[in-house]
Amino acid sequence: MASSSSPAPLLGLAELADEQRIDTILIDHALQGIRIQVLLRLLLSVFVLLSVSLEPPVYNAPICIAIAAAYVAWCVLGVILAPRAGILAIRFSWLTLFVDLLVLVAVTAVASESDQISWTADVLVTGFALVPMIAAISMRPMVCAAVVAPTVVVYFVANVIARVPNGRPWTVIALSTFVIAVLALGAVLLSRLQRSRVVTIGSLAAERSRLLDDVMQIEHRERRDLAEHLHDGALQYVLGARQELAGLADASPDPEVVQRIDEALRESARLLRSTLGELHPAVLEQAGLAVALTDLADSIERRGAFSISVDTVGWPDNLRTTVDPVLFAAARELLTNVVKHAQATSVQLTAEVDEGRGRVVVVDDGIGVDPEQLTGRVAGGHIGLASRRVRLEGQGGTLTIAPHPAGGTVAIAEVPVPQPKL
Repeated sequence: MASSSSPAPLLGLAELADEQRIDTILIDHALQGIRIQVLLRLLLSVFVLLSVSLEPPVYNAPICIAIAAAYVAWCVLGVILAPRAGILAIRFSWLTLFVDLLVLVAVTAVASESDQISWTADVLVTGFALVPMIAAISMRPMVCAAVVAPTVVVYFVANVIARVPNGRPWTVIALSTFVIAVLALGAVLLSRLQRSRVVTIGSLAAERSRLLDDVMQIEHRERRDLAEHLHDGALQYVLGARQELAGLADASPDPEVVQRIDEALRESARLLRSTLGELHPAVLEQAGLAVALTDLADSIERRGAFSISVDTVGWPDNLRTTVDPVLFAAARELLTNVVKHAQATSVQLTAEVDEGRGRVVVVDDGIGVDPEQLTGRVAGGHIGLASRRVRLEGQGGTLTIAPHPAGGTVAIAEVPVPQPKL
């Protein structure tokens, strides 16, 4: 019974992680929308100021100009503060939409007293068309509807008030209000569509991340199982053969033959131990990342036609963190790619901790890297680097691969280091 209920907590954790990824994508897109909103709002404020300046009302012109100038100052302040406010800008963006509507109503109402002489109010009411456009970017359909609905009503009332002095027929008022209403409806639908698309993108990104996590877990299990099989099987047979050979050495008529067999078995044992270290590095848990990277470099150096210099001075020997396996796997994948593709003669491997971030850097003097080739390898099913990048990004880190200015390639795997285990 216990085994049947165990997947539930794991499923809950996976769903929680997916929701967090989707929320992160929604916030990122919402912040981009805020930047567009403040730009459109600034343009709207400039329109209001130009309207009351170039076509001033006969009565209360200073009041209209003062309101428009204050509105411009408010919008300029929003341009400066919105990018820095972050999540607060998203939470309170709906208030600024009502400020836009309030300013337009106030200026139009004051200017309407001069309708019989001035065209100021007629010009200002066209600005109401920009309010639905600004509201549509919020990706919050309910907030958008709460803003655009009173916009249509206020627009209609403003035209009715101006009807008598301007002589506008009811058909013109009805048709122009209908256009604003269509814009308002389109804004609500556009806001809903944007949110739906962002949620879909977030779901796909979460699914992609989960699938790559599954692939990496499968790979880890396969490496561990293979390491156990090699350790319990082939390596034991090789070590046993060496012991049997040692017992026959005294009776052998040809010591040189025995010596050659012994050297072959010794080299086989060394290679098996090296392979075990790459597949499932127990030294990573026992001695730490610095020692594990040194052993990894020694193992890969024997397989490649290049030398590897290792610098782990910036990574304390007694430092243990939960991101050690992630950085080790990234270093292993990067060095393996150097062996397969770089045609390098020398490689520099560096590990360091700086300001709460762990970093592994691999620099080679090979033929360089083309980002399009990396994309092609992923499309062709070679997801090693892609899986490492996703795993690092899942931990809040990055994987950067770029041509080195002096030739070759520089690859940097970086991830925040949590509370260390010393």
